[in-house]
Amino acid sequence: MKPHESLEAWKRCHGLTLTVYRVTQSFPKTELYGITSQMRRAAVSAAANLVEGCAKRGVRDFRRFIDIAIGSLAEVSYYVLLAKDLGYLSIEDWNQVHKAGEEAGRTTMGLYKSISHRVNAGQHRLTD
Repeated sequence: MKPHESLEAWKRCHGLTLTVYRVTQSFPKTELYGITSQMRRAAVSAAANLVEGCAKRGVRDFRRFIDIAIGSLAEVSYYVLLAKDLGYLSIEDWNQVHKAGEEAGRTTMGLYKSISHRVNAGQHRLTD
């Protein structure tokens, strides 16, 4: 198992990405390079930044990538709201992707706080 695969935050972000890809399949074709692309890219970015952060040796670097993932999750949250308001998402799909985003955000923020404690304690490596 790769290090990121053991992270609950990564699992939630990956699940969110799969959900986003599923619900955006029905978006208008005119949005392919608009909200569809942006929403997908933001979701992928959240999970990918956790993967990249896990590959770093230092906790400060890892925390920085977690922070970027949190920003990407905030982007997804906005795109989900926009898609709902534009009528591109059914209430059922909105509920599903919104819930997945909330769970991903909560676990990623928890990871950020946990790593921040290690940074504040003076630990420099992920293996300390």
